Amino acid sequence: MLFDRGHHRRRRRHVRHRNPWRRILTVLGPGLITGASDDDPSGIATYSQAGAQFGYSMCWVMLFTWPLMAAIQEISARIGRVTGKGIAANLREHYSIWLLRPIVTLLLVANFINLGADLGAMGDGLRLLIGGPRGLYVVLLAAACTTLEIFSSYERYVKVLKWLTLSLFAYVAVALIVQVPWGEVGYNTIVPHILWQTDYIVVIVAVLGTTISPYLFFWQASEEAEDERIDPTAHPLIERPREAASEIRRIEIDTYVGMGLSNLVAFFIIVTTAATLHAHGVTDVQTSEQAAEALRPIAGEFAFLVFALGILGTGLLAVPVLAGSSAYALAEAMQWQAGLSRAPQDARRFYATIVAGTVIGIGINFVNIDPIKALFWTAVINGIVAVPLMIVMMIMTMQPKVMGRFTLPRPLWAVGWVSTAAMAFAVAIMFATWGG
Repeated sequence: MLFDRGHHRRRRRHVRHRNPWRRILTVLGPGLITGASDDDPSGIATYSQAGAQFGYSMCWVMLFTWPLMAAIQEISARIGRVTGKGIAANLREHYSIWLLRPIVTLLLVANFINLGADLGAMGDGLRLLIGGPRGLYVVLLAAACTTLEIFSSYERYVKVLKWLTLSLFAYVAVALIVQVPWGEVGYNTIVPHILWQTDYIVVIVAVLGTTISPYLFFWQASEEAEDERIDPTAHPLIERPREAASEIRRIEIDTYVGMGLSNLVAFFIIVTTAATLHAHGVTDVQTSEQAAEALRPIAGEFAFLVFALGILGTGLLAVPVLAGSSAYALAEAMQWQAGLSRAPQDARRFYATIVAGTVIGIGINFVNIDPIKALFWTAVINGIVAVPLMIVMMIMTMQPKVMGRFTLPRPLWAVGWVSTAAMAFAVAIMFATWGG
C-alpha cells in the first residue's frame, strides 16, 4: 500500500529548489488545483455554448470574472489557513446548525449531480476517441479516480492533481490550431459588447455560475487547513501570527495564478468555438461531447482529438475535487475525522462519503435523467447555496472572534462584496428567466 501519511515532511514553502520550475510548483497548490478543476466537462459545455452562440462578444466576460472569482477564492483560502479549519467547521463553530445543515445538504446534492454529469462527459469523450461502451468507461473512470483519491499518499495525490492541470492547455492548443482573428478577439475582450437580449444574459449568468461555485470554496479552504495540519512546522495563523506574511503572500500568488489559468482556458474555449462553430453557423451546443463532435468537420481531426482529450483530462481532475469537497463539508459539519492525508481506517466516514458520492454519480448515468436538465438543476442549487454562503463568508471574515487580527483588508473586502453582489444578481436573473 502507498501510505506514507504518517511521515510529515516539511511543507513546500520551506523547501528551496534550485530548479525554478520546481520552486514555482512548491508555491502553487490548493489555488492551482481549485482553479483548474473549475474547467470541468460541464464548464467546458457552458463555455462552448457561449462561444458557439455569441462568438467573440463573450470574451470580455472571462476578463471581468477573474478578479471576482480570485477574490472569493482567496477569502476561502484565508479562512482555512487562518483558522486551521474548513468552511463547514467554522460555520458549525460560530453560527447556527440550522444554517449549516441546509447549505451542506444542498452542496452535496449539487456536487453529486455534477459528478454524474462529469463522469458521463468523460465516458463520452473516451468513446469519441476509441469507441466502445460509454457505461463501462463511466464505471472504470470513476473507480480510477476514487482509488487514487483514497489509496495514494497525500503528497503523491496532490502531485498527480497538479500535473493534471496541464490537460487544460489542450484548449489553448486548439485555439492556436484554428484560424482566429486575434485583433477582433482583443477588442471584444477589452471593450464589452453586451447584447440586451434574454439568451445573452442567460449565458452570462451560466458562465458566472460555472466560474463561482460553492464546491470550490469548500475545497480550497479545507485543503489549506489540511496542508497546515500535516506540516509539523506550520500552525493556524490565528495562533502563530508571525507566519502570516509569507503564507498570505503564497495564498495570493497561488489563488490568482490558479484562477487566472481557469479563466484563461475558458477564454480559449470561447475563442475556439467562436472561430469554428459560430463562424460556420453552429450555434447550439449542449454538451462538451457535442462541441468536440462539431469541431471535427470544421477544424479537422487533430483539433477534435485535442479537444476530446482535454475533456478526459479535466474530468480526471474535477471528479476527485467534487467528491472531496463533499466529503470535507459533510465530515466537518458532522465533526468526523476528515482529511485526504489520513489513512482510510482513521477517517472511514470521510472516505465513505467520497465513495457514496461517486457511486451516485455513476448511477445518474444509468437512469433516465436528461443531463442538460440535471445541469440546470445543479446551477439552480448552486445559486441557492452560493449567495447566502458568500454573504456569511464575508461577514465571518470581518469578525475578530473568527479571524483574529487577520480580518480582510479593505480592498479584498470590497472586491469580495462586489463578487457577492454579482452572484446575487446572476441568481436573480436566473430565477426571473426560469419563472418566465
